[in-house]
Amino acid sequence: MIRILDSASAQATILRRPAWDEISVPDSLRAALAAQFGEPVTPDEAVRRILHDVRTRGDDALREWTLRLDGVQPPTLQVTADQIEAAYTQLDSAVVDALRLAAARIDAFHRRQPTHTWMHNDGEGTLGQMVRPIARVGVYAPGGSAPLPSSVLMTAIPARVAGVEHLVLITPPQRATGLPHPAILVAADIAGVDALYIAGGAQAIGALAFGTETIQRVDKICGPGNLFTTLAKRQVFGIVGIDGLPGPTETVVIADANANPHWAAADLLAQAEHDVLASAILLTPSRALAEQVQAAVSAQIEDLGRSETIVGSLARGSGIVITADLHEAFALANAYAPEHLCLLVDNPWQWLGEVRHAGGVFLGERSFEVLGDYVAGPSHVMPTGGTARFASPINVGDFLKIISIFGLNESALANIGPAAQILAATEGLTAHAAAVAQRLASTDEPL
Repeated sequence: MIRILDSASAQATILRRPAWDEISVPDSLRAALAAQFGEPVTPDEAVRRILHDVRTRGDDALREWTLRLDGVQPPTLQVTADQIEAAYTQLDSAVVDALRLAAARIDAFHRRQPTHTWMHNDGEGTLGQMVRPIARVGVYAPGGSAPLPSSVLMTAIPARVAGVEHLVLITPPQRATGLPHPAILVAADIAGVDALYIAGGAQAIGALAFGTETIQRVDKICGPGNLFTTLAKRQVFGIVGIDGLPGPTETVVIADANANPHWAAADLLAQAEHDVLASAILLTPSRALAEQVQAAVSAQIEDLGRSETIVGSLARGSGIVITADLHEAFALANAYAPEHLCLLVDNPWQWLGEVRHAGGVFLGERSFEVLGDYVAGPSHVMPTGGTARFASPINVGDFLKIISIFGLNESALANIGPAAQILAATEGLTAHAAAVAQRLASTDEPL
């Protein structure tokens, strides 16, 4: 059963954000790592060793780590066109149609995002910016207990809209076939991915960051993953760009006394079924609603397929919080900065101005998170772990870079050159100051 907490207790427990170095590692994971490496190692050290091996031994290391960690020896590291075509035949046509519908809506949404080159001439020359796509992007697609073809669409399509020249995807193999899940292959094909590779975990991130004999290195890595892929992205940042450090998924629902308790419960359960580390939190000033939602959660679990995962999630980082009023609910939500913020309140649009930090806001009971997960249009790859305080969902801008343009003339030199010379001298950079002084002394020469 999901617990009901007061505000103070919630802030000390489920609303508290632990730092990276405070996250506890289960004993079972420690034991598994010790068995793999022959000695006790932390997840961070395990990732460091895997990345070094992939960097130095390329494809051979990639194959060995895939066999050791996934128990699979893929027939090849790259998916062939025939294998992609066969994947379509393994899916129900309704699934393919749903993926195509989602892809069209994701594409349409991201094409509306403003990204443009601009120039401005004020008489002293021209200043501006050129917007250029990143040349090579690698998308990681997890392939764990629930393969996520929707995440492929939500990451790859914004990259395509941005004009990325070469877009690749890497994803783990299935034990039964040695190939990725067919839904992942079909989604990648619909999204226009140029090449698909077979590997998971830290070794996959290493292959994208460093390159191997088969896989050409990329400029940026995007996409969600587990603890090991996230640690690997953190370690390769600077060698390549990354979209962020995604953690377990999370939802905060704010509901008033008039909310439908069965729908609120359904939204919490939909979040909790992702992972035992997922967080599903309801904030409400109505104790009556809290108790109704609590009862509805218990009743609905019985009909769901991933009940063991849901129970684990509800017991760990989830709960119902009784607030003094809706204003306190929004204050707690802003402090938590959730990935998803769902407003099950009367006149939700009038509360939108209260939102300061969230990856996505869902306004009203019929504009709920699951629609955003699949077909609404905005990318569902959103900032987690409180990073919505400074980060954004995946968007076209993640795959673009800006090049500043300087086209100044003699008038600009006369007006701003002396200030530049003074600032250079203030910083003790005499060569900088001299470069300005030489121009100021010869203003009749072309710049």
